[in-house]
Amino acid sequence: MKISIITATYNSAACLPNLISSLKAQTHKDFDWVVVDGGSTDGTRDLLEESKVGLNVKFISEPDFGIYDALNKGIKLLSSDYYLVVGSDDVLSPNCIEQYSKAIKEHKEVDFVTGNVKYGNRTLTVKSASSAISGAWSFVTCHSVGLVVRRSLHEQFGYYSRYFPIAADQLFIKKAVLGGAKVKTLNFIAGEFGQDGLSSSNVLGHITETFRVQYETERFKTLQIMLFVMRLVKNKLLGRL
Repeated sequence: MKISIITATYNSAACLPNLISSLKAQTHKDFDWVVVDGGSTDGTRDLLEESKVGLNVKFISEPDFGIYDALNKGIKLLSSDYYLVVGSDDVLSPNCIEQYSKAIKEHKEVDFVTGNVKYGNRTLTVKSASSAISGAWSFVTCHSVGLVVRRSLHEQFGYYSRYFPIAADQLFIKKAVLGGAKVKTLNFIAGEFGQDGLSSSNVLGHITETFRVQYETERFKTLQIMLFVMRLVKNKLLGRL
């Protein structure tokens, strides 16, 4: 089963070689790589051109309105039914595409396939708590690296919202799963999620947008307000805010 990989880049020349190396090391070669670049000026486009030797790469370079606008553009360029989002500072395990492709082939009805993801010293897995507590992570491990998506879900549940520049993935995942999308969970390490992304560096923005997603998608609004305040206090005490 062919999977497309989508990456949004902007001045990513410093970290992109690690991702390219991990793509070339995949044990399953039947995939293409769609890159949407925001108009880089640091040599990113040269690296993408060079990566065409050994990879099936399609890329465009033009101004965009952030990561999710870029991903939406990439989705519309896809030639396959499923895609995997990978950040420019992420790295895939050698068997990543092989494991995802095998799962899709064996479970043709599946809409999402999720695998475990390394994040620093932690391993991200599906949370055991309800979605009222853990949000989208009660269903999947991580949007980037850890989630293969059936492209046609966007026809039913819309594309990534530009009104959520940090947490549009959470909103889309929750709408889809709560709307009946089927998830297959795999017990393997799909790769490593980079720690320099917007959701990692902008803690306040991430907490606030997660609250907005939860408030919009959960029934008990008072609980979400309480959890929001608790997360703010916790991160303040930990010196993250």
